Amino acid sequence: MVSVKSLIPACAAALISTTAGAADLSPPMYQPPPPVVEASGWYLRGDVGIGVQTFQEFDLAPASSLPATWTINQTDIQDTTILGFGIGYELNSWLRFDVTGEYRTKAGFDALGSYTGATCNGGGGGICFDRYSGNYSAAVFMANAYIDLGTWWCLTPYIGGGVGAAYDRITDVTDLGIIGTSGTTGFGYTYSDSASWNLAWNAQAGLTYNVSNNFKIDFNWRYLNMGSPQSANIYCQNTASCVPNTFTLKDITSQDFRIGVRWMLQPDVVPVLPPVMSRG
Repeated sequence: MVSVKSLIPACAAALISTTAGAADLSPPMYQPPPPVVEASGWYLRGDVGIGVQTFQEFDLAPASSLPATWTINQTDIQDTTILGFGIGYELNSWLRFDVTGEYRTKAGFDALGSYTGATCNGGGGGICFDRYSGNYSAAVFMANAYIDLGTWWCLTPYIGGGVGAAYDRITDVTDLGIIGTSGTTGFGYTYSDSASWNLAWNAQAGLTYNVSNNFKIDFNWRYLNMGSPQSANIYCQNTASCVPNTFTLKDITSQDFRIGVRWMLQPDVVPVLPPVMSRG
């Protein structure tokens, strides 16, 4: 039978041994999360895309030269290809600004109008038609602002808008008149092209894929208004009494679908981890 006196030294020895072993173990290590590094600085951008264009009205002037029954029956304008560039500044992870310039390639347009009159149909009365056609192109310069809405799995949705100016050009204008069923035709044309500056503005939304902190791919939708450019005078061929007309493509707008890239101009920022700290 073990006596109490013999147990006391044994328990004391076990306690001392356990304490010493615990002292040899390393304390638990604490690693704080890395600091958040907000992107900022200058960047370059480039874009390509397609613009689905339209205009609201085809307005002929002067009104005094038009028949009382004159009306526009159909209008159409082709899509355009967009080539753009820009430079911007990313203020922080949610707000950025840039200025952009772009060229929008030539797009053909048409407008078909009609009127009734005694001279139509070979003088027998009826309906006469006029078909106006030409090309439209533009250079657009904008100042834009964007709000980035957060990043998930390298994807950053955003919204934005901008204001600027469009240098609109109307070229290669012709006017073909069809005088009823008799087949008699008239022809008009412009001696020169026309070009004018107009107020432009846009609203847009998109999605950015962050390939890295310094290189991003951008998918963008934009609504763009390029103003209301006016043509040069249209003269009738071999008809001295014909009054020259002009027309206005009122409120040319476009639904643009673009893909682009952005390059940050400063070196990539690597988060600096603090030294490892131990507890206690």
